[in-house]
Amino acid sequence: MFTGLVEALGTVRDVTSDSVSTRLRIEEPTIATDAPIGASIAVNGVCLTVVAADSTTFTFQAGPETLRLTNIGDLRPGMKANLERALRLGDRLGGHIVQGHIDGIGQIERRLPQGEWETVWFTCAPSLSRQMIRKGSIAIDGISLTLVDVEPGRFSVALIPHTLSVTTLGFKQPGDHVNLETDMFAKYVLKCLEGWDVRPHTQ
Repeated sequence: MFTGLVEALGTVRDVTSDSVSTRLRIEEPTIATDAPIGASIAVNGVCLTVVAADSTTFTFQAGPETLRLTNIGDLRPGMKANLERALRLGDRLGGHIVQGHIDGIGQIERRLPQGEWETVWFTCAPSLSRQMIRKGSIAIDGISLTLVDVEPGRFSVALIPHTLSVTTLGFKQPGDHVNLETDMFAKYVLKCLEGWDVRPHTQ
């Protein structure tokens, strides 16, 4: 479980792929000092398990499902990734409840600078935008953000200068892919409503 508050930007050092999986080694000394084997770390919002570590780097393995549903397969040596260690019991929940289970991939549509701020529009599958509401929560590349506008197949968020300076959304450009995790409670509500007949009844 995570909060969507990115702790650091890590640097991808090695990527090794075979026909089934990808092995990823990331450098970030602060996180590496607290990354024991078996620990869960969100990498661009994807909950991955540490399989090897030293004083400055840690390694993950991503399987077929992760590679199919996320942008982990796009990472190459030298690229940056958002990192967040798992939430500890008793920690402040500064963002929102993020599971690290990606629902799908979105794409940056356009960036609209507004002084030091930016409004960014994304496209996504209509099935994902159905789970979003204006002023609700969304995790984009593991970043907890508030939705500004929601339309079928697209949505926007407003980015403050801090978010622009410490996360991947500070440098990603239109056409780039991002991982999307919709609000957990919205998914449960939608699932329940799909099983009910909510059409208006007439006499």
